[in-house]
Amino acid sequence: MASKPPKIGYFLACEEFTPAQLIEQAKMAEAAGFEALWISDHFHPWNDEQGQSPFVWAVIGALSQVTSLPVTTAVTCPTFRIHPAIIAQAAATAQVMLEGRFRLGVGSGEALNEHILGDPWPPAPVRLEMLEEAIQVMRLLWEGGSKSFYGKYYQVENARIYTLPDTPPPVYVSGFGRRSVELAGRVGDGFLTTMPDADAIRRFRDAGGGDKPTQAGMKVCWAPDEDQAVKTVRRLWPNEYLPGELGQILPTPRHVEQASQLVTEDMIRESTACGPDPDRHVRTLKQYVAAGFDEVYVGQIGPEQEGFFEFYRDQVLPRVRAA
Repeated sequence: MASKPPKIGYFLACEEFTPAQLIEQAKMAEAAGFEALWISDHFHPWNDEQGQSPFVWAVIGALSQVTSLPVTTAVTCPTFRIHPAIIAQAAATAQVMLEGRFRLGVGSGEALNEHILGDPWPPAPVRLEMLEEAIQVMRLLWEGGSKSFYGKYYQVENARIYTLPDTPPPVYVSGFGRRSVELAGRVGDGFLTTMPDADAIRRFRDAGGGDKPTQAGMKVCWAPDEDQAVKTVRRLWPNEYLPGELGQILPTPRHVEQASQLVTEDMIRESTACGPDPDRHVRTLKQYVAAGFDEVYVGQIGPEQEGFFEFYRDQVLPRVRAA
């Protein structure tokens, strides 16, 4: 359980915004008093309405030049679409450019992004086994020198990363179900999730996580009118409300759009902080505070970015930090 108010960061959504917009949001986030950044790593957006998906490593390079905030990928899948040796090189460069402020958030991925090269989509236990081996590969390469590795899923031969940071990037592991949370506790340098789940933190710490950092992300939609905000969420991010493993197994944005037809405005209104009422936003954030997270990341859905940052700077962040 966090013993002090968590750091509040901003969640950059590569699925919804252009590189230039993401860079501008990062600058606005720092100016508004947010303390860190999450950034998503996708090949596809969740649906065509979101409409973007820039290469996250190029955006991270740009972020290093415009902000002093720490940056965490939320999350990178280092197992299918990109070999873990290449992710190791990318993360090492990000850690150098951010002068030690980079954290590599990893997870077992979604078919939406990882099926594109024709790889089969194995069940979750196999994907987690692949993730654990990928983390081994990356940490081996971050030791420096020429390395070879012959594992069950990955091979590396005479590979050396020349541009290395003084300290390797910490690896934070994403978890939702029991297996992934326990993997995070056993092999991760930290834990990420998107629910205000105190039980998940407990499982992480009991599995070996101890006092390692925990992070969580959430999405909101500030707008001058609540109904307008709910409609914006329904248009852009209905996938947030899909149950079970649908988000992991649906292979294309079109399939996600089909499943998202089941999501109603009432579902969104009940579960997401929408509109201009600061009490609603504060209550939502405090759920994560009460769960015990060390860091909480808030993402604004839709185009009202300037209004969101002003609103959180003046009416939300001070109240959460004073609690």
